[in-house]
Amino acid sequence: MNYEDRKIVGIIASNVEAKIALNVIGHMSISIGKYTDKEIMGQEIITDKSGVKHLGISKFPFIITKVKQSKLKTAIEKAKNNPNLVVADYPKDMLETRTDEELVSSINNKEETELEYLGAVIYGNTKDVDEITGKFSLWRLD
Repeated sequence: MNYEDRKIVGIIASNVEAKIALNVIGHMSISIGKYTDKEIMGQEIITDKSGVKHLGISKFPFIITKVKQSKLKTAIEKAKNNPNLVVADYPKDMLETRTDEELVSSINNKEETELEYLGAVIYGNTKDVDEITGKFSLWRLD
């Protein structure tokens, strides 16, 4: 599989502070890594000349973008409706709860329309990902 065949795009709501954005991306990255195919990873272990081993990274581009919350929610909906994409979303409940049990309870007791998303990560074929995220601005510290 070619480097350009697939893509990973992280999306952060534009009103999220940098210190929270890093947390959001970190959690969703673990989720995407867990629930995607083995094709996402490059070489598993890379050994340097000294014999020290280093974990490999994704072999596909991982781009971080930002959008208004309303566009984020629309992107999540579109991505979840595409069976070729894997989507990790980050509702605000994840910041407001301490344990996994509290998080599960909080989300279980809300309608999807009540969730406020802070971010998402979408993984899949570059064409499918670009159709949803292609016009988003790159995330940067302002």
